[in-house]
Amino acid sequence: MQTPAHDRPTLDLATVFRDNAPFAWRALRRLGVPERDIEDVCQEVFVIVHRRLGDFEGRSSVRTWIYGICARVASDYRRSGRVRREVVTDAPPDDVGEPDQHDALAMKQARATLDRILDTLDDDKRSVFVLYEIEQLQMADVAEALGCPLQTAYSRLHAARKLVQAGIERVAQEGGAPR
Repeated sequence: MQTPAHDRPTLDLATVFRDNAPFAWRALRRLGVPERDIEDVCQEVFVIVHRRLGDFEGRSSVRTWIYGICARVASDYRRSGRVRREVVTDAPPDDVGEPDQHDALAMKQARATLDRILDTLDDDKRSVFVLYEIEQLQMADVAEALGCPLQTAYSRLHAARKLVQAGIERVAQEGGAPR
């Protein structure tokens, strides 16, 4: 069922970009796009948003709609073979300075560890986990963004949590636990 044109929200690209670019950036990163390519892939997302802005029906939030675009663009990116493996080490550099730098390094290592664990999930589980656990969207919005029934989203979340927990335990056993 289409929303009549006069009932659709009026959106302009500048506002949509300003309000949602940081969200899209985080979502793409958590969906497996390496830091070095985020800017290009995020730009690709907003080119699609620009082309489809007039088609946005307002049945979901703009953020949910943008996440759906991010998920498809990130999936295409990963399938295209543009992904190069990054070498990430859990060992801190020898010249770690003040506690603030140490905390920042620990946070960066924890994010890298989470990204490696997320890389082991299939797209469906990864998307649900990222949207619900990291981006803190409501499960109804997650299901809508992914185009799946609510119960399916909950099932994927349950499976993803188990896999993420197993990944954390594996990293801890290997001695590379995030701090």
